[in-house]
Amino acid sequence: MKNDELQTVAASLGGDFRSIEPHLRSVDKHLTLRTYLDGFALGPNDTKAWQSLRANKAAMGFIRKNTLANLSRWFTYIEQVHPELGEEAKAADAAGKAKIVAASKAGANYNLALQDADKGVVTRFLPEPSGYLHIGHAKAALLSDYFGHVAYKGQMRLRLDDTNPSKEKQEYQDAIVEDLALMGIKPDSLTYTSDYFDYLYDMCIKLIKMDKAYADDTDQETMRDERMHGRASKRRERTVEENLRIFDEMKKGSEEGLANCIRAKLSVDNPNKAMRDPVIYRCNVEQPHHRTGRKWNMYPMYDFACPVVDSHEGVTHALRSTEYTDRNPQYQWFIDTLSLRQVHMWDFSRLNFIKTFLSKRKLAKLVDSGKVWGWDDPRMPTIRGVRRRGMTVAALRDFIIKQGPSRNIVSMDWTTFWAANKKEIDPIAPRHTALLKKDLVKVDLSGSETPSGVVAEDRPKHPKNPDVGTKQVYFSPQIYLDQADAKSFKSGEEITLMGWGNAFVRDVPATDPIPSLKLELNLKGDFKSTEKKVTWLSAQGFDLVPAELWEFDYLITKDKLEEEDNLEDFLNPNTASMEEAVCDAGVGKLKKDDIIQLERRGFFRVDKGLGDWAEGDAGEKGPRVVLFGIPTGKGGK
Repeated sequence: MKNDELQTVAASLGGDFRSIEPHLRSVDKHLTLRTYLDGFALGPNDTKAWQSLRANKAAMGFIRKNTLANLSRWFTYIEQVHPELGEEAKAADAAGKAKIVAASKAGANYNLALQDADKGVVTRFLPEPSGYLHIGHAKAALLSDYFGHVAYKGQMRLRLDDTNPSKEKQEYQDAIVEDLALMGIKPDSLTYTSDYFDYLYDMCIKLIKMDKAYADDTDQETMRDERMHGRASKRRERTVEENLRIFDEMKKGSEEGLANCIRAKLSVDNPNKAMRDPVIYRCNVEQPHHRTGRKWNMYPMYDFACPVVDSHEGVTHALRSTEYTDRNPQYQWFIDTLSLRQVHMWDFSRLNFIKTFLSKRKLAKLVDSGKVWGWDDPRMPTIRGVRRRGMTVAALRDFIIKQGPSRNIVSMDWTTFWAANKKEIDPIAPRHTALLKKDLVKVDLSGSETPSGVVAEDRPKHPKNPDVGTKQVYFSPQIYLDQADAKSFKSGEEITLMGWGNAFVRDVPATDPIPSLKLELNLKGDFKSTEKKVTWLSAQGFDLVPAELWEFDYLITKDKLEEEDNLEDFLNPNTASMEEAVCDAGVGKLKKDDIIQLERRGFFRVDKGLGDWAEGDAGEKGPRVVLFGIPTGKGGK
């Protein structure tokens, strides 16, 4: 075996027995006079290949039978001489079992007993690159990853279903790969349906020659009506020769070809309408394909390409959401009719949230019309949107895994989603202070405990977690308070300045707004006895850090959009609000994606730090920290 073959051998050993047998025999032959695959000591190629075999039940059964003597000798030798690899494998097994136990404790049942799992499990994630991944895709991807990699130690493959050049872009394709990596999903391979256009073309020819598919030039409205009422197309009995001729015209993109599509000859009046002669090929000459250019003038439909390529690629278990349940018999028909390798199917429920829609067509409409800032807008239910809002990857993975692969369809409240995130960020988010810039109140302090000048002290960033670090807090004779807090004070009242101590209110002007007031420090006072505990910032010792505090609401006003609903009728006119604020010095050191808690205001994600502005981008306001409010499950939107 050549060096490039050795580098890819591990990836070829993770499928079912039929797909890995030739590779096992190649490795066995290579090892005839060798102790190691490559060189004279344990190297990366040996390690990866051994781990792949160790994780594959089908391969292990073959090795233990000693059918391939050189392979079995090599495997056993590595196992005995390098026990550390075995320990790593056992630790990974234990971690996988622990995840299953944790998920089960949370109420999810992962005991699916997948068919023929002992022969190896290969799952796939099959998105169309026509938009950014949303949280519904996240469930499909994470479950496929979970069953492919964790539960059964097999493979999970990523295949981009690029069969519609009118909708697909390289931008979306790249974003899908990046978002999966962001979620910690590492597919064993990346392929495209377009890689198999020649194979799919041959399979369609085969169907036509079997008289199981026909060319149809019925107009769309009539075809829809015939399918709805169970009536046969007038073109259904075209001869095989005629269908082959027209299919060739479709390939050329001729006028006759453009008028036709190819339909599979399943049934005219099956009660399951998905079985009523579905379209499997249609012409598209409007735009070149982003990978194959102008080579093709016709493209396979998802319903045809999905089962054919699943079987051809070696997928053993296709996990799909319940919206495809009616199409399962159709999927099986293509497998059986074309005599393809069987693929097992498992349906799971979609992840639905109230006041949320996951239609990529409708989401794209919001983006294109400028109703949102883009696919990564924090109001969007995309992976990038919820990440930009402040959802952590760990919380996202944990939340979806806890939902499990159940078929029960429910509409969830976002509060559950964000409550899971709070559990992740609360123990580690540094605490900072922000005051609203509008009508900021300047306060003169008095009393024997008032510092004569500026005093800086190191204080913990988190009250319960010293590992978060420390920050500098400034104390001085003058401080700032929020206007709303100042308006709530009564003369003579004792209040608490959070993180400092108590003070008496000595002078509250009767003006609105209040420009300034006076407090007398009483640091020995009992903070438990005060009703009002307020945040403050020193007016001296450092430059206040300018910031924008953003909060967001649902994009739509209706809990669930129906298919016939007009999106514009239910769009929320007010979905974002912003207040200008000033913050402590530590906020000025924050970077994009940092997550903090502003005392008495909640959790925020840094969308832009002071140092993240390009020259000229900050406008008249100048550089500022842009903070997005993170819901916590208490009515979080």
